Amino acid sequence: MPRITLRGDFINKAYKPHMNNPHRYQLYFGGSGSGKSVFLATRCVIDTLSGRNTLIVRQVARTLKSSCWNEVNKAIARLGLSHLFTVSKTDSTITARNNGAQMIFAGLDDVEKIKSLTPQRGVLTDIWIEEATECAYRDFKQLDKRLRGPSRYGKRITLSFNPVSRSHWIYREFFSIFREDRPYAESGAVSILKTTYRDNRFLTDDDRAALEGERDPYFYQVYTLGNWGVMGDVIFTNWRVETLPDPVPGETRMGLDFGFAADPCGFLLLRYERKTKRVYVLEELYEKGLTNLRLAERLAPYRRLGPIACDSAEPKSIAELRSLGIDAYPVKKGPDSILHGIQWLRQQEIILSPACEKLREELSAYQWQRDKDGRALPQPQDRNNHLIDALRYAVGNEMTARFAFTASKKTLGL
Repeated sequence: MPRITLRGDFINKAYKPHMNNPHRYQLYFGGSGSGKSVFLATRCVIDTLSGRNTLIVRQVARTLKSSCWNEVNKAIARLGLSHLFTVSKTDSTITARNNGAQMIFAGLDDVEKIKSLTPQRGVLTDIWIEEATECAYRDFKQLDKRLRGPSRYGKRITLSFNPVSRSHWIYREFFSIFREDRPYAESGAVSILKTTYRDNRFLTDDDRAALEGERDPYFYQVYTLGNWGVMGDVIFTNWRVETLPDPVPGETRMGLDFGFAADPCGFLLLRYERKTKRVYVLEELYEKGLTNLRLAERLAPYRRLGPIACDSAEPKSIAELRSLGIDAYPVKKGPDSILHGIQWLRQQEIILSPACEKLREELSAYQWQRDKDGRALPQPQDRNNHLIDALRYAVGNEMTARFAFTASKKTLGL
């Protein structure tokens, strides 16, 4: 490989540790103008000169020229390395003259072409998916399978994107390791880096002003701050994951939704701070196949914390738990109690411990039912709700005492 020296200020500080990131699955996400694509284009250029073969894709082939193709060519020019590459617009390839390694550009809208693509020497070692939220899960899995064959380089698949909805497969697949209060996470084969415009020293003052002046709440959260947003018919948007304060304020509450074979048992330990309307969720239990005896054993460490509110539809299970020393009691259910609970919870601030991964998944996916014409109905889908039900039970006495309920679409925000 030719000897290349990069000036210290050539790459934004946040990305420097990732020039040689070895993780198989690498996610670079955040706000607009954060420099993700420029960094990855620069890294691809250096990697190609060192012998790596990279497939660079977007969902639609015609969008590649105005994005990744241009960024890579600009990176080559910035580095002063044009003499070391052969650029073929016809084949959509850029080849390193020193070793024959290639960057190959393709759209995911031509699946058969993707299956037949192969570098002229060696095997694919890298795939970069730009605007990865456009990519379907099945296409991602197919691309992952393309990284095979003997190579002295570790295989890597890189996803770069602005976050969209928490219901997206990328969030469900990878983000259980990510904490909202930290910009970087890694675990096993996965690494995730979040950046925003504040990490890009090359932006102009006008660029920053435009991002900071965004007035649409959703676009400000997603494209300025780089946060996962919520769109569509997802019911709960008033929650976040962060490290909880120590001590956690509020009164202790616990809720339990029974399950066994097909459905898991769901238990939550939380604290409710009435003054600020904050629900802090500390711990969760989410498990199938628990007999009442085994469930009582799992709940034993929580005995000293107070009573546990349970689904009143299972009086036999409640009685058995009580005989085993668990202070379980049935919640009171009135007409439209589910909608009552949803309406009340939507007016609180729900803060989850990073340990509560299953509740996080449920809140991300819990949606309204739709009628035959696709319109949202004021009735939630009866799935992805075991821990949400436990959450409603845990704070049920607060709702009964302090809330007047109406189940209109307007009240529910539909």
